[in-house]
Amino acid sequence: QVQLVESGGGSVQAGGSLTLSCTASGFTYGWNCMVWFRQTPGKEREGVASIYRYAGHKYYADSVRGRFAISEDNAKNTVSLQMNNLKPEDTAMYYCAAGTRCRGSALYAQDYTDWGQGTQVTVSS
Repeated sequence: QVQLVESGGGSVQAGGSLTLSCTASGFTYGWNCMVWFRQTPGKEREGVASIYRYAGHKYYADSVRGRFAISEDNAKNTVSLQMNNLKPEDTAMYYCAAGTRCRGSALYAQDYTDWGQGTQVTVSS
């Protein structure tokens, strides 16, 4: 089992930037991809960005492509999400997940059982 801890959330004005980090511990050798999701009350968890470990393939939701960038530091078991030009609609709780049997874009919440506790991002207009 992998333990995941997110950090870096906060409150910013529209157009601002934040960098989220997700650090994995425990059984970190088995995961093949790591993914950032976000969720607002009453809505389903939405895949935002994913990265395949070692292969480096990256995928983004249409709503964030060109503004967000996902990266990994395997030596530190950390995946980061650089978020630029933030918009009020980016306001959500952001979660990371680690997958061992990732498929396609990997942006499918139902595929993951290991989740962090989340970090809140609030963007004001």
